[in-house]
Amino acid sequence: MVCAQKAATMTDIHTQFIDLSQLRIGMFVYLDVGWMDHPFPVSNFKISSQSQIDTIRSLGIDRIRYAPEKSTPEQLPEKTVVAASTSATATETETPQATQARHRKALLASQQASLQICERQFSHAAQTFKQVTEVIHAQPTLAKELAEQLIQGFLGQILGEDEAAIRLLSEKAGERTSLHSINVTVISLLLGKALHLSKTDMLDLGIGALLHDIGKIELPDRLRWQDDHFTSSERQLYHEHVLHGVSLARKMGLSPNAMLLIAQHHEHTDASGYPGHIPGEKIAPISRIVALVNQYDNLCNSANPALSVTPHEALSQIFTQYKARFHLPTLTAFIRMMGIYPPGSVVQLTDDRYAMVVSVNSARPIKPKVVIHNPSIPREEALVINLEHEQQLGIRRSLKPLQLPKAAYDYLSPRKRLCYFFERGLEMDAGAADGGVM
Repeated sequence: MVCAQKAATMTDIHTQFIDLSQLRIGMFVYLDVGWMDHPFPVSNFKISSQSQIDTIRSLGIDRIRYAPEKSTPEQLPEKTVVAASTSATATETETPQATQARHRKALLASQQASLQICERQFSHAAQTFKQVTEVIHAQPTLAKELAEQLIQGFLGQILGEDEAAIRLLSEKAGERTSLHSINVTVISLLLGKALHLSKTDMLDLGIGALLHDIGKIELPDRLRWQDDHFTSSERQLYHEHVLHGVSLARKMGLSPNAMLLIAQHHEHTDASGYPGHIPGEKIAPISRIVALVNQYDNLCNSANPALSVTPHEALSQIFTQYKARFHLPTLTAFIRMMGIYPPGSVVQLTDDRYAMVVSVNSARPIKPKVVIHNPSIPREEALVINLEHEQQLGIRRSLKPLQLPKAAYDYLSPRKRLCYFFERGLEMDAGAADGGVM
């Protein structure tokens, strides 16, 4: 990306940097960030609306390049001094209600931009994963390169931030196969970071997690998803996806550690797993991570949607019913990272209102970020509320979606399929914008 920025600067010799406060409609701007780090279709364009300005200001950059020759003359920075002065005067004279509304609008734009970036990145990851599955037989080396590039991109963001938040996306973000693989990859990498794995192990973890089920492409369609009604022969064929995966990993030339992960992702600490019934001390650390995260996602996103459980229930089941299957320190770190109410959980707050958890900061998971059912605010304008900033508000209990009143269910739209990604663990204080949420 640095090279791209230098090239852009060399080519566009008539651009100059300005502060974000000087942005105006009509300016032709250049976004010198990765294409997945902003929600716009292209990285250079003429600003046509105030909402675009609000979105640019939410990207976390201090200044931006613009081209005077390509901009509308009457809206260049030299002419913005008066405008800025006028704006300042307007700010001084606006009512508290107007100030609050302006702050709320800017915060909403920032939150929506953050979500759009996550969904854009997930879509890119899904496309890459699909491409890997399409070329793996004919071009295994290319498949490996695509997988490595994707995981290196993930690591650049996860390891580059002091904190990372697990973000719930819309159901449209990915189809079934890619959704599971990317969910497992994202959560496994965040857990690997929490466990302080080396960068080499993180790379192996990410590639192995992304490709842990790659062997399923060798199975008939009807056998690619675990089913309790499988016959014994069908179950045996399903279990063979692990061996198929190892064979494909070897063909791709993956590292021994990544191949071992693919071989062990269904092994359990109590030796009840398959295909090798390997005891816990012989299971690789990164394999323990993916075995656990794989179980969690399969509980939340069952092949039969009627059997899916809530994220809160999934954590509870793993701890109470399947605890012996998993490495205890890894399980403890996982529960600490996900919080009591992982993203996607439907909850009732201490003031009796209903809400859905949409983001959990893996460094401070006790009070997540939620969207609250508020009939007086349209759903598309609902702010994400950080409960860490609300001293008098917390979560009373977790609910199943069907326990919600119809109005709250329609407003919160609980996900039938959970789709996760990561975002920067930025603090967003929505209380002031809403005049408090109590």
